[in-house]
Amino acid sequence: MTRKPFLHPLLRTALVAVALPAFLGCAQDSQATRETSAAGESAPQASAQASTPAQATPDEAKQFAEKVNADLKRLWTKQATAEWIKNTYITDDTERNAAYVNEEVLGYVNGAIKGARRFDGLQLDADTARMLHLLKVSQSLPAPSDAQKRAELAATAAKLEGLYGKGKYCGKDGKGKCRDLGELSDVIADSRNYDELLDAWQGWHQVSRPMRPLYQRLVSISNEGAKDIGVDDLGTLWRSAYDMPPAEFEKEAQRLWGQVKPLYDELHCYVRGRLAKQYGEAKVPAGKPIPAHLLGNMWAQEWNNIYPLVEPFPGQASLDVNAELKKQGYDPMRMVKLGEKFFTSLGLKELPQTFFERSQFTKPKDREVVCHASAWDVTYENDLRIKMCIKPTEEDLITIHHELGHNYYYTYYYNLPVLYQAGANDGFHEAIGDALTLSITPAYLQQVGLLKSVPKNDKNLINLQLKDALEKVAFLPFGLLVDQWRWEVFSGRVQPADYNKSWWTLREKYQGVAAPVARTEEDFDPGAKYHVPANVPYTRYFLARILQFQFHKSMCEAAGYKGPLHECSIYGNKEAGKRLQAMLEMGASKPWPDALQAMTGTRQMDATPLLDYFSPLRTWLQAQNKGQKCGW
Repeated sequence: MTRKPFLHPLLRTALVAVALPAFLGCAQDSQATRETSAAGESAPQASAQASTPAQATPDEAKQFAEKVNADLKRLWTKQATAEWIKNTYITDDTERNAAYVNEEVLGYVNGAIKGARRFDGLQLDADTARMLHLLKVSQSLPAPSDAQKRAELAATAAKLEGLYGKGKYCGKDGKGKCRDLGELSDVIADSRNYDELLDAWQGWHQVSRPMRPLYQRLVSISNEGAKDIGVDDLGTLWRSAYDMPPAEFEKEAQRLWGQVKPLYDELHCYVRGRLAKQYGEAKVPAGKPIPAHLLGNMWAQEWNNIYPLVEPFPGQASLDVNAELKKQGYDPMRMVKLGEKFFTSLGLKELPQTFFERSQFTKPKDREVVCHASAWDVTYENDLRIKMCIKPTEEDLITIHHELGHNYYYTYYYNLPVLYQAGANDGFHEAIGDALTLSITPAYLQQVGLLKSVPKNDKNLINLQLKDALEKVAFLPFGLLVDQWRWEVFSGRVQPADYNKSWWTLREKYQGVAAPVARTEEDFDPGAKYHVPANVPYTRYFLARILQFQFHKSMCEAAGYKGPLHECSIYGNKEAGKRLQAMLEMGASKPWPDALQAMTGTRQMDATPLLDYFSPLRTWLQAQNKGQKCGW
């Protein structure tokens, strides 16, 4: 499952309301937020407009930051409350109410960012400087000063997300059964018929064609908005949020990719060989990119749906947790309590009683709700909740552990000023939840009574590692290239006439994946991925997939664990919990290298733990690929 990235609350006040301020969860489409009017609370900017920078003082900057924190906490609580109601009681009224609140927040934030520029160049105390920095870099789609263009940007953003959300494919002649993304994705995941797969892939990718001129306009106007707040272009603004110069961050992302590329290449070679056996070498030739529609996912971003086609050792004993959950009568509350027990076993505090009273664990019978899993702090005062429609499955049990990871981040930083109530960078929040799910090992499941025995042999290990790698390793190049493409578009290095060509150039370069049929510039294939029309930055996904293994290794070391990393579970270890808590308490109050050091002892992101985790699989893949024509 691709989970929704953590978005700092400020980012959620962008023109497209991707999600709610203090909420994390699985990817979903959501209603576009309309442009603000002048109504609602005004940002503390009037004095900035009336004064020159020379008149500003450090004391005024500190007072400004304090007021923004107080105002934002009040506004974000109002916004989060409206979003919670909208998600758990879907009606036209609740959607409209949430949109009104989002408009109010957007208006305030835009004004506050401009007001903060008054203090540029002043020597400020560390806290004030960091708060103003976080305020300035946290807008994913800054609005220009010109009111007419702001309105156009709002309308364009809404249209883009609307085209995606309403997209359907009704057959080549337009007269067949209309299928939405969910139905078409089921075909891509389950079918093994080449032509059925191709039809579903082409059908969804035609939905994004009308987005092309709209996206071009979105880029143009949002770049104006970036310039209005003193940044060259939107991509530079996004990269400025990582506590290092934007160009340096781009190099850092490439360095991390260089670490993991050899493992990805080995996985690619093995999978391509198995797919050639399924579909024929004429359709999947050696030494060439894999056709994008054959990997079990509409965007070929994760490949776990084709596991049955590439399973190394069919017939090995499976770890059937689902059967045990049902046999033992696990209901949603019991599953959540089991998840909480994981965290309290580390010495972390229990969840507040209000969590169990206010969360949505099951789908109500009397109303429409959003079932996508998500974690919330509605008031930024430890009002923790999760929103799920829990079923007694291993997947949902893992998701519960993941979502509680977000809740525990919230509960350890909620006493900080609200601008600091976020992950150290946008990859951290997701990485915490995912790092903890790495401890849901067969041994852990046996310890909590959900497996009676743990069959331990090399064949089972390789099966399990390959299945994990099809999700976690296969995703890495896609996680990187989505923003690589956008950064080039925002900067003007890629012009509109080459949008689609440059997209597939990057898909082939990084993923070794090719369009299954010829594409032209009439197509707009980037728009077939939600995060592009919805303007959600994507590099955080890439970072989270790497950081989770770095966090996992560090907590295992704190626990005194000495064995293979893939067998480690920190369940029950208080020392691991202390290390985790030290990082959680920091929130976004310090640059992310400081938070990383608190957890791992190092200030640099590193993919070596990921490689260590998958070392048994890598050795096996290298043996399997001998004599094969790898690469593309």
